[in-house]
Amino acid sequence: MKKRITLLISILVISCAPIYVNYDYETGTDFNQYKTYNMFSEMQTGLSELDTNRLLDAIDQTLQDQGFSVSDSPDFYVNVQSSEFRNNTQSTVGVGIGGTGRNVGGGVSVGIPVGQSSISRELIFDLIDAKKDLLIWQAVSESSFNPNATPENRTERLKAIVAKVFSKFPPEK
Repeated sequence: MKKRITLLISILVISCAPIYVNYDYETGTDFNQYKTYNMFSEMQTGLSELDTNRLLDAIDQTLQDQGFSVSDSPDFYVNVQSSEFRNNTQSTVGVGIGGTGRNVGGGVSVGIPVGQSSISRELIFDLIDAKKDLLIWQAVSESSFNPNATPENRTERLKAIVAKVFSKFPPEK
């Protein structure tokens, strides 16, 4: 029952605010050879320590659910970077003044922004081959971010992002 509620909340969070993900990977790579992973030791996520812990827990859970295991000598490393940016509002109301008369015309128009700008977060997930020190897979996600969200909402949002990001790992041939 608890898993169903969590799934319902995750679906609700995902449907309310879309998560966009772009993927790229090294085409000659045999992803079947990768069975173990670990986090990159010098990871600088750009997130708060609490959000970093939430994110890493979500990654661990997702990869372990997919059959990967944590190892001190892994097949690949996971590295995450993030950045936040403010999206400008795209909605405006135009106000114009104009006049004409006897071959003379003129006008003034002003666009007034409607609504608030929103904050978006970009997370970049890099998977690096441990033996070759080569980037083998990358996902870049972009989604809305609420800096005033509760810890529970932050956890669910990060779980939803990680679930969507790793839904296409390993890539199909």
